[in-house]
Amino acid sequence: MLMSTEPATGAVIWEAPEGDVDAEIALARGAWAEWAARPLTFRIETLRRVANTVRARAEAFADLIARETGKPLWEARTEVEAVVAKVDISVSSYLERSATRKLDGQMNSRTALRHKPHGVLAVLGPFNFPAHLPNGHIVPALIAGNAVVFKPSEKTPAVGRFLVECFHDSGVPEGCLRLLIGGVDTGKALSRHAGIDGLLFTGSGRAGLALHRQFADTPNKILALEMGGNNPIVVWDSPTVSDAAILCVQSAFTTAGQRCTAARRLIVRDGAHEPLLAEIARLIGRIIVGDPHATPAPFMGPVIDNDAADRLQEGWLDLIMRGGRAISHLQRLDPDRPFLTPGLIDVTGIDGRADEELFGPVLQVIRVPDFDAAIAEANATRYGLSASLICEQPALYDRFWANIRAGIVNWNKPTNGASSSAPFGGVGLSGNHRPSAYYAADYCAYPVASSEAEQARAAIGIGLRDS
Repeated sequence: MLMSTEPATGAVIWEAPEGDVDAEIALARGAWAEWAARPLTFRIETLRRVANTVRARAEAFADLIARETGKPLWEARTEVEAVVAKVDISVSSYLERSATRKLDGQMNSRTALRHKPHGVLAVLGPFNFPAHLPNGHIVPALIAGNAVVFKPSEKTPAVGRFLVECFHDSGVPEGCLRLLIGGVDTGKALSRHAGIDGLLFTGSGRAGLALHRQFADTPNKILALEMGGNNPIVVWDSPTVSDAAILCVQSAFTTAGQRCTAARRLIVRDGAHEPLLAEIARLIGRIIVGDPHATPAPFMGPVIDNDAADRLQEGWLDLIMRGGRAISHLQRLDPDRPFLTPGLIDVTGIDGRADEELFGPVLQVIRVPDFDAAIAEANATRYGLSASLICEQPALYDRFWANIRAGIVNWNKPTNGASSSAPFGGVGLSGNHRPSAYYAADYCAYPVASSEAEQARAAIGIGLRDS
């Protein structure tokens, strides 16, 4: 039995028995061919009904997301809006990137390009955006004609159940989208199952590495990895200290720092850093950390559970013990619940800093002497998801963009909040060069090139003896 609880209160939200991997895959395999044979227009209209269903249930959906993740209700509402918007975005993406094309050739022939679905795709969803992120795989996969077996995070299964019900109630055949409830072992069994034709994953770098190794012997199966980041935000000679501080706070602490694009490292010019850090500390002191439904609305809720809070506190203590200087302390507001205040710490003096993703509200400050050193420090990571430069000199941004190693490079914007109308993904430990969001269509169908003629005509013009 899998049980889900509210991070903010510990109350049980939902419980259900773990699913049967073999049975769910068998149902999907039995259904996908009929779905794939439907006209594209039929599949698109069915998915548009899903958007309408989610829109009609938006407030109940947002309430459940807030309760099960701990994120503030205002933020949960924006996640539901993203779920709705994903349908039209995915339709546009499919029509642009997977469209049928025909080119005239010689002797009344033509070259045709069409796309086919893979078959049955497994989707493993994360807890931080338990509706939006798996939906970003599910919608384009269904539009392309695949069936999907979706395993939500064991920490947010109730949101996964709600999402799948919206699809089924809108006319998506139950066999074409299966909900698999289970923990880590269930996810491993799904990813290893011979009955899937690919895996679409959003999660940690460690899990993504394991999947990459596992799929090395099955090049016939598509593997799309969307992983985390040790993301840098560089603030350089910005005259608007207050705006720069707000962008840093938004980057590092939105969703209690539980975003793969959250800023983990703040890189600043040594000697010019004090006004910025003082302003960030002042903002941190004003941040409301509280229950998702509280009034006034909090900026941050709890992290996902007590285990996550414990790991973050241990990571914070390790930075302190190794010489880090706390500017704003990471504090546990309730010993029994995972509410943490944002932590800001100067780690410049730590030798051999660990290249780890502390998945929570911790921002590490690194002081450097010049802009070349700032770029070098920003690139000093195995990850490569998101990076942002805060400055008002276009020439510096040109240098930053050209030299930074990341899939998302922003200027005077936060590291997070990427648009679904653009590709999303990173390099290094942040992914395997299969960007999702707008480019998800690329991994949900494979291209088939055909040389075609209505009449067989052939001749061999060289290399034959006279008859």
